[in-house]
Amino acid sequence: MTDQVAGPEAELREAERRLRAAVLAGDADALDGLLDDRVRYTGPDGGVLTKADDLAAHRSRTLVVEAFDEEELHVTVAGTTGVTYLLAVLRGTAAGEPFAARLRYTRTWVREGGRWRVLAAHAGVAQGG
Repeated sequence: MTDQVAGPEAELREAERRLRAAVLAGDADALDGLLDDRVRYTGPDGGVLTKADDLAAHRSRTLVVEAFDEEELHVTVAGTTGVTYLLAVLRGTAAGEPFAARLRYTRTWVREGGRWRVLAAHAGVAQGG
């Protein structure tokens, strides 16, 4: 189910979709524009990645996401801060090992210079089906 709201929420929803498209394409240049330089990503294993770590994984193809299917997306905006809550199924390879996971992402976005960028992100394994 996807929220149906106009304005800043719609812009943030579109930024989230551009982020997923960049991940699927392995497009580090597009990701560079969508990630704040200060971003930290906490993965399902508890590890923390920086923007440089994330971009390097995509550039080197250490991380290849072949499927990134949205099940739910909820968006909240408060001024120049936004939060996206995403439930998605991913499939691909990480460090040469295949993976498949159903994940819940929470991303905190900031709107600066007229565009949304991810400041913090967390992913956890979603239970159930």
